[in-house]
Amino acid sequence: MKKQQMFSSIASQGGENIRLVSNLEAGKKQTVVTYGTSLTAQGAWVAQFSAELDRRYPGLTTVINSGEGAMWSKWGVDNLDARVTGKQPDAVFIEFSINDAYLPYNMSVEQARSNLETMVDRILATNKSCEIILMVMNPPTGVHLAIRPQIESYNQMYRDVAARRHLMLIDHYPNWQQILNADPKRFSAYVPDGIHPNAEGCKMVITPRIINVLGMTAEPEAAGGAPKARA
Repeated sequence: MKKQQMFSSIASQGGENIRLVSNLEAGKKQTVVTYGTSLTAQGAWVAQFSAELDRRYPGLTTVINSGEGAMWSKWGVDNLDARVTGKQPDAVFIEFSINDAYLPYNMSVEQARSNLETMVDRILATNKSCEIILMVMNPPTGVHLAIRPQIESYNQMYRDVAARRHLMLIDHYPNWQQILNADPKRFSAYVPDGIHPNAEGCKMVITPRIINVLGMTAEPEAAGGAPKARA
């Protein structure tokens, strides 16, 4: 775990000049697209993050949730134009690893990497200044882990792509894993179905992590256990 946390910290600094925040601080309007699985489509963190941006930079941000439940990176590639590039985003959050690892989809790590690289390339071809932020989400448990036995290989691929391409990475996995190990009851309270964090879990773990890694000072996350996330 220590090695993973160290890598996450380094990769999260892949783009020291965070254009999204710099542009907002300069008074420039920004469109943000969140793209991924049900962890995005149904994730309370998207609305929480949008509200925090609006609180800090009133009237400057438009956040579009383009996630879709039960989807994976092939769907991400197939729907990229309509769901992402057509929105002319200034920043895009991407997470598909948890469903790329889903056994019935028969998606190898290599295929998932190719799909992720394709999405990155196509977004940058449309707007070379678009800030792409990769995210690794929470660990699944129970039956959800059983049908994603190689989840960490897919997560590591995201870390590797972020490091190689100097993209920002927000790695939620170590914080969630620490909660799961130290206080399983609290993890279950935050992720009651074993895979989807509820609004409280997002508020305590995911949203403050995003805010901190972006360089926007936030309160300590997951009070009572998980560490304060720092970029």
